[in-house]
Amino acid sequence: MAVDIYDVLIIGAGPIGIACALEAKKAGLDYLVIEKGPLVNSLYHYPTNMNFFSTSEKLEIDEIPFISKEAKPSKQEALEYYRRIATSSNLNIHLFELVKSVNKSSDFEIITDKATYHSKSIIVATGFYDIPNKLNVPGENLSKVTHYYDDPHLYAFQKVAIVGASNSAVDAALEIYRKGGEVSMIVRGNSIGDRVKYWVKPDIENRIKEDSIAAYFNAEITQIKAKSIVFTQNGETHEIANDFVVALTGYKPNFNFLKMLGVELEGGRKIPNYDPRTMQTNVSGIYLAGVICGGLDTHKWFIENSRVHAELIIKNITNSQNELAGVVE
Repeated sequence: MAVDIYDVLIIGAGPIGIACALEAKKAGLDYLVIEKGPLVNSLYHYPTNMNFFSTSEKLEIDEIPFISKEAKPSKQEALEYYRRIATSSNLNIHLFELVKSVNKSSDFEIITDKATYHSKSIIVATGFYDIPNKLNVPGENLSKVTHYYDDPHLYAFQKVAIVGASNSAVDAALEIYRKGGEVSMIVRGNSIGDRVKYWVKPDIENRIKEDSIAAYFNAEITQIKAKSIVFTQNGETHEIANDFVVALTGYKPNFNFLKMLGVELEGGRKIPNYDPRTMQTNVSGIYLAGVICGGLDTHKWFIENSRVHAELIIKNITNSQNELAGVVE
């Protein structure tokens, strides 16, 4: 049923946003979820052949069983799981709707590209996958450069530079190599990343050792050209032939959006100011849920350890609204 003022408006329909919606519904709150893309937008844009690092039970929300073929589910299994939850629970979700601005008076006015809403409180569960960390080098705007990786078939028989040495970079390098791509890795550090999955790390290290994949450590790209890339390594400049650049250098939350809301960002890691007991920010009525809580420390929060945010937030919202209404617990 439509309402004039929602009890809570949730921005982001990822797994944690869905978890917040489930808690809000159980608490009898009038809620709305707004998502700028498809359901679980970030997961949808993960690589086609990706399998999660976590086991299926760690990706469960609201104690709803996640049954997968293998212990570590695939992207497609996760999409199906979260979609079925949204469908079976009949969650109130508006997809492909972008929040443009938020104003505060007696309540919050949320203006999107489709409508205007009012809510007593807001939960921001927008993740961090939408804004890539740029290389900031000449040529980065060429069409052959991407900050996202999907399917290796595109790169068959092409000269491909993978920038980075994280799990995503290593997976892309191995998949493209096995589809016939000529892969070079440009790595700022002196080795493959420590967080790379333990069952994958020996594979990439052996491919590098046998020269199946070229790895340039202590290296940084300085220019991207139509048919080559230029990079420095240990103070020397090199140029190699290149058809595609896949820069998997990580992502960051939308800090400008948080600033627009009035949320304070602390220190060089831009950690949002929030109370871990309630997840409420320095702005009364605005809460954070999920990986956005970590600022630039995007490896701190995952689905499995931020599921609890939903219950903490909805409990605080319910208690606060009961107090305003004069209800004694």
